[in-house]
Amino acid sequence: MRDICFKALTSWKDYSASSALYEICASGNKTYEGPAFEGYVKQVKSAPVPDDQRLLLFRKIMPYALSSDRKNQIINETAGIKTYQSLLFTAGYLNDKSTSAAAAMAAMYIALPGVDSKAGMYGAIVRDILSKAINQLKGPESEYNREVITKYLQTMPQDEGFVPMFNGKDLTGWQGLVENPIARAKMKPVELAKKQIEANKKMIENWSVKDGCIWFNGNGDNLCSIQEYGDFEMLVDWKISKKGDSGIYLRGSPQVQIWDTSRVDVGAQVGSGGLYNNQKNESKPLKVADNPIGDWNSLRIMMIGEKVTVWLNGILVVDNVTLENYWDRKIPIFPKGPIELQAHGTDLAFRDIYVREISEMDYNLTPEEKSTGFVALFNGRNLNGWVGDTVAYGVEDGMIVTIPAKGTIGNLYTRKEYADFNIRFEFQLTPAANNGLGIRAPLTGDAAYVGMELQILDNTDPVYANLQPYQYHGSVYGVIPAKTGYLKPLGEWNSEDVYVKGTRVKITLNGTVILDGDIANARDNGAMDHNQHPGLKNKTGHIGFLGHGSLVKFRNIRIKVLSQ
Repeated sequence: MRDICFKALTSWKDYSASSALYEICASGNKTYEGPAFEGYVKQVKSAPVPDDQRLLLFRKIMPYALSSDRKNQIINETAGIKTYQSLLFTAGYLNDKSTSAAAAMAAMYIALPGVDSKAGMYGAIVRDILSKAINQLKGPESEYNREVITKYLQTMPQDEGFVPMFNGKDLTGWQGLVENPIARAKMKPVELAKKQIEANKKMIENWSVKDGCIWFNGNGDNLCSIQEYGDFEMLVDWKISKKGDSGIYLRGSPQVQIWDTSRVDVGAQVGSGGLYNNQKNESKPLKVADNPIGDWNSLRIMMIGEKVTVWLNGILVVDNVTLENYWDRKIPIFPKGPIELQAHGTDLAFRDIYVREISEMDYNLTPEEKSTGFVALFNGRNLNGWVGDTVAYGVEDGMIVTIPAKGTIGNLYTRKEYADFNIRFEFQLTPAANNGLGIRAPLTGDAAYVGMELQILDNTDPVYANLQPYQYHGSVYGVIPAKTGYLKPLGEWNSEDVYVKGTRVKITLNGTVILDGDIANARDNGAMDHNQHPGLKNKTGHIGFLGHGSLVKFRNIRIKVLSQ
């Protein structure tokens, strides 16, 4: 009977039996432990869960991977999870000879751009991991893979990326909490220093480091970062005990909520991740995404200006909601402040705490671009700075994407106007995709005529077999034709550089100049398509993406204003 029951668990149709298989594996039963491990991994591998949750489930079983083969099995599975936490987890096995080769391959797959169109990872930690992985690669393709990693390292953005807030060994970078931000601001330096010493003494009585985690014993005040942050992205894992209650203070203000969802007496059944202290704006999470008490959870928190977005275990639970100033509701949230781990009378633990400070102007710029005056036109997180159709255009994984399901796709324009400029961006087309880059355009009217439209088009599709020369990709629509044959295959990212100064327009596609012309003749004597193009006379205007109902993705959009 026991064998029959166990077989039923290992052949379960979904992953709901994985928790039972975990318990069997953890029990150490010599007969069932091995098959339970295999059954657990198989079910988690195929589970319809977000990547963050899948990683947590693999990490949960890893202590029971009692052989090198089992460890490598888990590492190989994490190679398909392209998250920062997955890369860090994998990197932990680079120093073990029995797992280093698998860890190196996994790190390469996770960190580098892939066929899934996700951008590659960057930052000092990523660079260190990949540099170490190069020397651990084995197998017939190891030399080729080393070249791939080396080439990526040479082109990787130099931004610092995520940095650790916790070193896994002690509380360096953290201090005890001294009252609240408003009270601290009123203190004289001598008074604040004295109170900080007292708070630090209490901190070490209640907060400690064990097994690479920060632990709180249930007594005392919040743990406060010494550094203050403005706009940032934060990653942190947490777990609580029964009846637990905690949170993450942002810029010294409460809070992204963490609690035991069984506490219905205080409303915890709504789940963790919400902005608990909001009164005017939404305080509850969109969904309940908590893992069972005693299991780890992953938070990803994005704070830009007053707006906060939160993912819990890979599920969006707070979507760009204003965080109110708890300490003085008459004023907005502070522009900068510390990050705090809340103490709320119950024991809890935190691990893998990383933060990436965000400068909207420098998003994904290379050192060369920064030094020559380029600024980011898109921050990778939201459509701040853009106007127009912000419904059928959205943000996904650091990209601006069109959303055909939202209906007719209109135009998305920069809020600012530009005269002479150099804009660079990457785009990815789908079959027969059609879009355009509007330049020197007003916010109303057909940008191809009242401004200028530079074609963005999959002109390789049979549906466009009868195009006019001035309709191919890169052409100034109706005015100047572009060279053809330089688009990359569908599914790959294309890089475009557009230089506009006076009446000259120059377009470089994937390193090849496909158009270098002057609009003056068409402006003065008429365009190739014999239509009126009053926009050719515009000296300035908005830049925009001009929708035609197709799925198109854009990323790494940056611009340099050219002197007159």
